[in-house]
Amino acid sequence: MMKCIVQKYGGTSVADIDKIKLIAEKIAKTKEEGYNIAVVVSAIGKTTDQLIEMARLISPDPPKRELDMLLSTGERTTMALLCIALHELGIEAVSLTGSQAGIITNDVHNDAKVIEVRPFRVQDEMEKGKVVVVGGFQGVSYRRDITTLGRGGSDTTAVALAAALNADRCEIYSDVPGVFSADPSIVTKAEHLPEISYQQMQEMSLAGAKVMNAAAIQFAKESNIAIYARSTFEPGKETIIRRLPTGILQGVKAVVSELEIVRIILFGRNAEDNFKKILSFFSKNQIPIKELNYFTNSDNKINISFIISYSNIYGWEKVKEQLLSMFPEFIQFDELFSTISLIGEGLTKDVDILNATISYLEQNHIKIYGVVTTSFRISLLIEREKIKEAVKFCHKKWIE
Repeated sequence: MMKCIVQKYGGTSVADIDKIKLIAEKIAKTKEEGYNIAVVVSAIGKTTDQLIEMARLISPDPPKRELDMLLSTGERTTMALLCIALHELGIEAVSLTGSQAGIITNDVHNDAKVIEVRPFRVQDEMEKGKVVVVGGFQGVSYRRDITTLGRGGSDTTAVALAAALNADRCEIYSDVPGVFSADPSIVTKAEHLPEISYQQMQEMSLAGAKVMNAAAIQFAKESNIAIYARSTFEPGKETIIRRLPTGILQGVKAVVSELEIVRIILFGRNAEDNFKKILSFFSKNQIPIKELNYFTNSDNKINISFIISYSNIYGWEKVKEQLLSMFPEFIQFDELFSTISLIGEGLTKDVDILNATISYLEQNHIKIYGVVTTSFRISLLIEREKIKEAVKFCHKKWIE
């Protein structure tokens, strides 16, 4: 049986016709090496953002189902064009939508979760010797509605498909050669990481890193699929994301920031009842929360706060208005903060790294407004205007 590889090309990799032709040439060479290939593609360049903007010119809050139907067209355009380019090179290829490729999701729009992959059509086409090009970021619910998987969802499509096909590996191509110890546009001395564990990569994604989608990493971890993160047009360096033995990546390995967050605080006598109502509201509107703090003080008053990442929420301003009308006297939005996160292993075995980081930032006039820790992450809430400065300071202290 021929070995199978799944490749994914992001929006910058397919930004125009010339780049699509170059990718077709890369795929043709891999095919000639004797591999079965499934290729997952994103929409061309900024197409998804443009489609969202078109919808908002008609409605500030378009129906989620219709938005999914609209957004799914971006990837369909790319996959058809890539197949045409492959045919011009003499390579048989077939394009499949997420639903045709067997990507089955739950019944949630704009941020669906893949619950099963039935790759029978993909396998059939591969057995005929064809390259299979699949539209990323999309699937079909059990109600047969088109769904989309949220920002970065093409990564999830690729890894889930690789797991279902029992692929040798999954290659994720973008405009950067893998994963770095910080965003190179912020930290000029950011170091390239040749390998990283699933857990650390997942923490980086959850903390705001744009390199990989957190749900994709979870699929890879569960299926033990190695992910090779590479640059599309600058071969050489790569980052391998895989299961690594514990203890070999001790200490701080990366510094990540997330700008577009809001801290929500519930207070007053009815905080507990209001919390139940707000959880029901978020569940209904498919909005995840994180960094939840819930405690009762000595006066039996309940204090509740949590973080929302609103960059992936379509129509956030309308959501905010609804919350203010529901709890006018009991809710507060802190919108001037961002988070900086240290990623590594063994960061919370003692308090030394946390203490040293807080002291170092405060010495440099950066105040801490909140702290959350996990086994692989320390996250600090700071003023948004100081976030880049804080990333540079922390990278210099722990990595450079």
